[in-house]
Amino acid sequence: MKRFLALIFVSSLSMMNVVSALAESNAAKAAATLPNIIIFLADDLGYADIGVNGCKDIPTPNIDSIAKNGVRFTDGYATHCVCSPSRAGLMSGMYQHRFGFEANSGPEKYAADNFGLPREIPTLAEKLKGAGYATGMIGKWHIGFKEGLRPHERGFDYHFGFLSGARTYLPGKKDNDPVIRNGEPVTTTKYLTDEFADEAVSFIERSQGTKNEELPTKNPAKPFFLYFAFNAVHSPMDANPYSAALSGIADEKRRTYGGMLSGLDAAVGRVLAKVHELGQEENTLIFFYSDNGGPTTQTTSRNDPLRGQKAQFYEGGIRVPFLMQWKAKVKAGGTYTQPVMGFDCHATALAASGIAIPEDKPLDGVNLLPFVNAERPGAPHDFLCWRAGTQKAIRVGDWKLVQEGRSGSAELFNLKTDLSETTDLAAKEPAKFGELAAKFTEWERGTIPAKWIRQDQRNATEGGAPKTGSTPKKGTAKAGNRVDEAFKKADANNDAKLTREEYPQKDLFDAVDANKDGFATLEEVQVYYRSRREQGATGPTP
Repeated sequence: MKRFLALIFVSSLSMMNVVSALAESNAAKAAATLPNIIIFLADDLGYADIGVNGCKDIPTPNIDSIAKNGVRFTDGYATHCVCSPSRAGLMSGMYQHRFGFEANSGPEKYAADNFGLPREIPTLAEKLKGAGYATGMIGKWHIGFKEGLRPHERGFDYHFGFLSGARTYLPGKKDNDPVIRNGEPVTTTKYLTDEFADEAVSFIERSQGTKNEELPTKNPAKPFFLYFAFNAVHSPMDANPYSAALSGIADEKRRTYGGMLSGLDAAVGRVLAKVHELGQEENTLIFFYSDNGGPTTQTTSRNDPLRGQKAQFYEGGIRVPFLMQWKAKVKAGGTYTQPVMGFDCHATALAASGIAIPEDKPLDGVNLLPFVNAERPGAPHDFLCWRAGTQKAIRVGDWKLVQEGRSGSAELFNLKTDLSETTDLAAKEPAKFGELAAKFTEWERGTIPAKWIRQDQRNATEGGAPKTGSTPKKGTAKAGNRVDEAFKKADANNDAKLTREEYPQKDLFDAVDANKDGFATLEEVQVYYRSRREQGATGPTP
């Protein structure tokens, strides 16, 4: 009898093992059908800084290859004109204004106590991890500093990078923002972009089971999600060996910038080469875009032919290089001209992975695949909106309404005939002006006020407590009025522009004169000082 029971027990165990093996085999087969997903996010890259968008002096062959093997979006937008809110829009898949994420943090030690992507808003990594993906993030986070809000606590199996908005690229150089691996500080030994590339390649290898090291996941071979969030080409302007190959660029600052961009392109190339080596090219969905437009006066980035730059809602501040590749699903060499937004990467990744969007937590992002494949007519979005305090914008079709600045009136542009936003049609097209204004008001009803302001040493103490009587935010009316008053005082002949001789700080004139026409307009001065405040710089007004 005992022997009979033992045989039944052994037989039961064998059957359980068979069932378990079948389940694991089925799970592995299901996982094998899921596409890998890579999102490359550049930092402060100008619209015209890549070859397929017209850049001539800095080669970007690897970035360009994504467009050549997939599709280029001519009208691709970031969800904000500065870094942090834009990244929150990508990770959440929605307008970050829906949960009060409307401003940068400022340096970590001065940031508001409530800064960060709320736990109740699931990240793309959390969703993909739940579907069986190995998830890795390399680079700049900038959407949460505190425990529970860091990448390895928000769905990423592995994170190597830093948490704040900017840091040095150079190893051994003192920096207040350490490079960390899953929350623990590490020492870097290479130029940071190169080190990030090493880590990205290593993550892909581990996720595919081609190295002995294993991610903290059950199966070593899984579909992977890599979020490669560069800090390049954001300041500081740290030269690197790539600059030497750009000796034909006479301007030293542009040459340094070119080296930083070349390093970014090389990192993209290394990841693409690894995907090809592993035979995963056909089954990998790849995105490349920038978190906002380039800050031209600070870094020599180029947004041509667009007006404006980072920290503005003119096209130069929000329209960015935007590319997608999926060899198995998307025809090579395509161009898509309808407006799309950064959060569409989120929605497209979910659709590609077969993950349903909960009805009680809808996204603003849209699956782009049926649109670029001509399976669905029309535009992905009826309209797109932007807001940063008193700065506002909305695009409806070819029409765009912009409230840029604190005291100026809103402007209306037709981007089809006036891509550079030179001619305000608000007075000539009052009906269209009213239509866009009404739509923006309707959109705002689904948002909430900003939960924090940008804080630094000028308006907060270490730990994030506001200083009594401080100017609360970069770009407040008080700061803006100081610039306006200084400009008017310097404009002796009242022609609304300053020559080099009129400009009070002549050593800054070349940086302020963004279009190099020999004059500094009030708009150029405002942009320059707004960007300096955004970067955390200090100094007198003009």
